[in-house]
Amino acid sequence: MRWIVIDGIDGSGKSTYARWIREHYEARGEKVLVRIHPSDRFLGALTRKTLQGKGKMLRFVASVFFICDVLSSLRFLRGDGRRYDTVIYVRYLMATAYLPERYIHLGYDFFAKLLPVPERLLLVDIDPAVACRRIEQRNEAKEMFEDIESLRRIRQKVLKLAGRGWTVIENNEDSVDAPPKLNEIMEHWDAKPL
Repeated sequence: MRWIVIDGIDGSGKSTYARWIREHYEARGEKVLVRIHPSDRFLGALTRKTLQGKGKMLRFVASVFFICDVLSSLRFLRGDGRRYDTVIYVRYLMATAYLPERYIHLGYDFFAKLLPVPERLLLVDIDPAVACRRIEQRNEAKEMFEDIESLRRIRQKVLKLAGRGWTVIENNEDSVDAPPKLNEIMEHWDAKPL
């Protein structure tokens, strides 16, 4: 089974990249599953609802719900997930960038030792102003980190963590087609044994 993780700040295009990757492998006849975190399952719904609030306590509660949601996906991955040729997780380890600056490396290293980490890690990078524009276009309730200042701070932290084996792809342009750079990345991934 090929396991891919896609991460980035809110509004970066993670779900769009997951769709392009899914389409790529499905066109090859593979069975593909995409798991987006927070998910549509119970814990993911609680995470999303909590993220629409404000305050340190709600940040902590949202983090706990998010971790439980991801752990539920990992349990699935080890069981029924084996039925798929490719499994794509949207949001996983980079959630540690939402921690205070002094804890991001410690948090990332802790979870990277505790949880399995795939070889195929894709960070979708974006200018926070472009991300804000995309978030506004969604016409959905905003989450606590979906303002320009929060996105700038989180992007800086995400980029600091990206040196831990992440392939970074820039996504400031709106496009309906997968960019050539993504195709190059997938060719590189496909050259590796599963």
